[in-house]
Amino acid sequence: MNDDTTKIEPTLDGAPGPTDYSPEEREAATAANDAELAAATAELDELRSKNIELTEQYLRAQAEMQNIRRRTDEEMSKARKFAIESFAESLLPVTDSLEAGLAHKDATSEQIREGAEATLRQLKAALERNKVVEIAPGSGAKFDPHQHQAISVVPAPGQDPNTVVTVLQKGYLIAERVLRPALVTVTAPR
Repeated sequence: MNDDTTKIEPTLDGAPGPTDYSPEEREAATAANDAELAAATAELDELRSKNIELTEQYLRAQAEMQNIRRRTDEEMSKARKFAIESFAESLLPVTDSLEAGLAHKDATSEQIREGAEATLRQLKAALERNKVVEIAPGSGAKFDPHQHQAISVVPAPGQDPNTVVTVLQKGYLIAERVLRPALVTVTAPR
């Protein structure tokens, strides 16, 4: 058979093979492929550009985070340094009072006592200004293991168990955190 038509041989999936298309169909398919390739290339270029932009943003954010950490560390260091400076400054008048009291060689015991009481008031005021507060539970107060340390347990008939009998040493809070617990004796549990 000598005919000018091409015999169509199906491909494995049953679709016509590449030799089965007319030149116009091939040209249309090539144009469509070129258009898809151009669109895909444009999209790829756009995604590459976006990737570069996001990478730069990421690197800038990383650098900014490192700068923030460094500045925060410096500020924390300065805050600690100057916090102790404020505390020390508030204690200087107490030191001055003690030195002035020791400078009087011929002071009477009454004058020494008055000076010591005034100096103690100064010291307590300086501590309070810096948020250092006494823990001094009264007799009969409920024992609080977060603020008190029981040194001994004593029998106390007629009193509730685990109540403070005496305070052996005052405790202190600093900004609502226990700096030193109060040393107390408590009543025995029943």
